[in-house]
Amino acid sequence: MKRDIQHLLNPALQNIATYRVEGGQHAEIKLNQNESPFDVPMWLKEEITKEFIKESWNRYPDILPYRGMEAYADFLGISPESVMMSNGSNEMLYTIFLACLGPGRKVLIPDPSFSLYEKIALLLQSQIVTVPMRADLDFDTDAILRVARDEAVDFIVISTPNNPTGKSLTFEEVRLIAKSSDAIVLVDEAYIEFSRQRSVLELIDELPNLIVLRTMSKALALAGIRIGFAIASPALMAELAKPKIPFSSSRLAEITLAKVLANYSLVTDAVSYILHERDKLYAAMLAIDGVEPFLSDTNFLIIRVRDAKALFQSLWSEGILVRNVSGYHLMENCLRFNVGLVDENQRLIEKLRLL
Repeated sequence: MKRDIQHLLNPALQNIATYRVEGGQHAEIKLNQNESPFDVPMWLKEEITKEFIKESWNRYPDILPYRGMEAYADFLGISPESVMMSNGSNEMLYTIFLACLGPGRKVLIPDPSFSLYEKIALLLQSQIVTVPMRADLDFDTDAILRVARDEAVDFIVISTPNNPTGKSLTFEEVRLIAKSSDAIVLVDEAYIEFSRQRSVLELIDELPNLIVLRTMSKALALAGIRIGFAIASPALMAELAKPKIPFSSSRLAEITLAKVLANYSLVTDAVSYILHERDKLYAAMLAIDGVEPFLSDTNFLIIRVRDAKALFQSLWSEGILVRNVSGYHLMENCLRFNVGLVDENQRLIEKLRLL
């Protein structure tokens, strides 16, 4: 006789789906997860592994990855007490949400935004307050300010540049939101290296309620190594560290981070290429009938087409994997694809011209 265990589980699971990537994670031309088209060069991988092999694999790493945190703090020119490293920025999101949310707490999330924000908030049984983007997918700053005040929210999370829309808030808009609210404000800067707007990192000393989230998965091409960071005032960071999972970052991640930061020209060269190709892709999309591209501040583009589901399947059958983001609010019949290598981008353009 089967025993029903549903009542023993977190009731929030009823409203949450298992994360999946439509079309999978492998294709001849893979443009669906906003990854860098460039891997870390082999000579640098060899340097990293040569150092890592000397580590004691039978010993735990540090409780927190202090050497990685110091390396990134030095790179940013800030105090190590303002920095915490995690096993990817997704783990850091769980840590921050655990520290700031719980039953009855209110979290403001612009809509559409990164789906993980809502998922964690639901798991923590917090109340989600959404603020829709404008029809052109830009942020509605006035609405964010109004709703944050009227709803007396406890926490605001803003992805800028935003995934999945590709749009940004300005530096001054973020400052205004954080200064005007008593809430903790988390600014996810996963795509900041590609943005026309400047980072709000310098505001952490001015705004004690501000947290900045960074990832090494996009511009730094380290999605497979899993490195994320939170940056905040030392007082706030000391509290955020309390629910942090100990020993979750490996020495391999710390060594890799230090080596990539020491060879940062690899990153700046890749970003320069991506921005150049992003402009070319956008111009090409403008010239294709039936395709409406949106200006992007990220390493990906959003296009609106007549039938996103059919086009997704057609591209997939040709070995080109993009992301169908039509399920997001305001993004009906929209596809998302990151900048790839020159020949990959050209293949995509050619297929879309055959619409």
